[in-house]
Amino acid sequence: MPMLRGREILLGVTGGIAAYKSVLLCRDLTRRGANVHVVMTKNAMNFVTPLTFQTISGNPVTHELFQLFSGSEIGHVSLADRAHALVVAPATANILGKVANGLADDFLSTMIMATRVPVLFAPAMNVVMWDSPAVQRNLAVLRDAGHHFVGPAAGELACGVEGRGKMADPGQIVEALEMVLTPNDLAGERVLITAGPTIEPIDPVRFVSNHSSGKMGYALARAARRRGAEVRLVSGPTALADPVGVAVTRVETAAEMRDAVLRDAPWSTVIVKAAAVCDWRPSETAAAKIKKRGGAPPALDLEPNPDILEELGRTKRPDQILVGFAAETGDLEVNAKAKLAAKRLDAIVANDVTAPGSGFHADTNAVRMFTADGREVGVPLMDKDRVADRVLGLVAKLRKGSQRQVAGKTPKGGAFWTEG
Repeated sequence: MPMLRGREILLGVTGGIAAYKSVLLCRDLTRRGANVHVVMTKNAMNFVTPLTFQTISGNPVTHELFQLFSGSEIGHVSLADRAHALVVAPATANILGKVANGLADDFLSTMIMATRVPVLFAPAMNVVMWDSPAVQRNLAVLRDAGHHFVGPAAGELACGVEGRGKMADPGQIVEALEMVLTPNDLAGERVLITAGPTIEPIDPVRFVSNHSSGKMGYALARAARRRGAEVRLVSGPTALADPVGVAVTRVETAAEMRDAVLRDAPWSTVIVKAAAVCDWRPSETAAAKIKKRGGAPPALDLEPNPDILEELGRTKRPDQILVGFAAETGDLEVNAKAKLAAKRLDAIVANDVTAPGSGFHADTNAVRMFTADGREVGVPLMDKDRVADRVLGLVAKLRKGSQRQVAGKTPKGGAFWTEG
């Protein structure tokens, strides 16, 4: 993920059976380009060895309170100063109680006291312990102090009982960490995103569709949630997992997608239509499989599907921002601008699907974005998560521009924006 590339992340590991998941978390963080520094409590070393974390992170593991770094630098202060965020996973009842009550008797608790960066706790403990008044009181103190939490999840615990207390999965922790590190410039927005293809059945075993993978729309959903928005995703058939923290409605046909989108449109303040909706559908669907027989193949009569984007543009409220997508194979600017005007959009994101690295199933994309007031944003080839952040950066600018207009101020003009 681009959000973690080049970031200095502290990973605190405490003494719980879930410490084995912290090894996977460390691996995920390093794979995403983070430089991970692991700090272990003495009890954590009863579950996982420091050598394991050192091998995965490529950095020495710290566990002694009076350990020096870079000559005379005090260890806990040095690490706290260089970090962008601190993750404690698993976070036992013991470490939560220490931090909530201002105790600092080992390296990890001392470092938490010495840092000004965001701290994310991933609690893991027995369900009775989690529900205890003492732990709940400590959680309230830590939340009031501005600390962040992910989990715990419900399920079968190591002690054999069912209940809440499982440490969140590493992927959920990474997602929560990215949210902590991302500016909440979409806080308060309710974002509706569509993704993937639609399929239009010919008979029970055949259908008309397109090559959309849904990757761009799902990246947009993840990025919008990271930026503080409440997100709903309407998805055609894909092989992608639901984004964490996003309400997902799965549909198949264009008619089903229209119903789902129009249901959520009144709730939305931002709508991003990234789905590749089939323009046509078979006029009739056979009740049974059409058998292959001798002679010419059967004719396939098509009829137009509802134009969801046009309907949204025609009915949208003044406070809504509507963004469309245009997958083109030629005359990209002309076609995109024509669609922008015809659908009454605030912005359109266009890409050439024939360009290397920009196809439907690629993990990368290169796009050009055009706005209704004549501005343009060029985004070079990069992974789709980064492209999603550029698209939502444009949405944030459009929102600020609309707020300035309401206040009687004109947003700064220009033919081209550069995005860092």
